[in-house]
Amino acid sequence: MQGTQSRLNFLPEKHTDFIFTTLAEEFGFIGGLTLLSLYILIIVFCVATALAARDRFSSLVSLVVAITFFLFFAVNMSMVMGLAPVVGVPLPLVSYGGSAMLVLLAAFGLVQSATVHRTR
Repeated sequence: MQGTQSRLNFLPEKHTDFIFTTLAEEFGFIGGLTLLSLYILIIVFCVATALAARDRFSSLVSLVVAITFFLFFAVNMSMVMGLAPVVGVPLPLVSYGGSAMLVLLAAFGLVQSATVHRTR
């Protein structure tokens, strides 16, 4: 925790809304790129599950979870870059956001259920 922006309190909410800034400052370009690639991997998994699902409901649920995850991620990234006003959307699976975390984990449980029950 030796970063100048997060240690000297230049970031307004460094543990919730601006956690990506703190992580990128601490772990550098490779750490930020790794986190972004993991998010892309999760979205690709959800879309692949939607394409391989047996019924339409499982397909739609998986696709909606992918879109919701992408929107959480995109809104937080646009807030961090200054392209959008700070509205309080946490970075999925990283930020200190309890209710958003519970909703995302329940949604990922639905995607896992769709993955288990797809055609073989």
